[in-house]
Amino acid sequence: MSRKPTKGYFVRGQFVALGSELDQELKRELKGSADMSKTDLKKESDRLQALGENLLTLRADLMQKLDLPEKLQDAVTDAKRITNFEGLRRQMQFIGKLMRKLDEDTVAAVEAALDEQNKGSAKGTLSLHLAEQWRDRLISDDDALTAWMQMDQESDVQHLRALIRQARKDAQATQAQERPGEAVRHGKAYREIFQTVKAALNQDADADDTPAEEDPT
Repeated sequence: MSRKPTKGYFVRGQFVALGSELDQELKRELKGSADMSKTDLKKESDRLQALGENLLTLRADLMQKLDLPEKLQDAVTDAKRITNFEGLRRQMQFIGKLMRKLDEDTVAAVEAALDEQNKGSAKGTLSLHLAEQWRDRLISDDDALTAWMQMDQESDVQHLRALIRQARKDAQATQAQERPGEAVRHGKAYREIFQTVKAALNQDADADDTPAEEDPT
């Protein structure tokens, strides 16, 4: 006589039988609602699992600001050391289980920290692109140095002008020696112009982010 199939659902590849202890635990943990549909239950579980996995990429300074349970912090630290695929998979499942035990405020704090890190990465990428544009413009356009000095009056104009001249000489020498299909090589002056421009742009960005002091009057 064949056995009647057990009814249930899958959460991250694990079968959960309806009415089982794990089923009841998941329902209690996920917003305490016994009326959640199986689809909503799985979506919420997957969301928390993904948040737990993203904790492995969170910067240390942002991680320290989170009031996470010590057990979860240790689990994240251990996961970063695991190189075995199956071992890491099991560890991530464990982290997901711990994430489902967090209260809503802590989960929101984790999401906010990850958003802050992502915004910082996007801002850094934009700053690099802007520095690259200014570097190329300074080397190719004689009027660019005047425009740059109007924006950053603290730059050492004599040193920057010397770097531009050297970068142009290096570019001419490289063009005469380069072969078809060979990667373009740039000299030291080319890189120094980029670093100078990037440092100035970052300094301006930091100044813009500094909160203005209130007028004492």
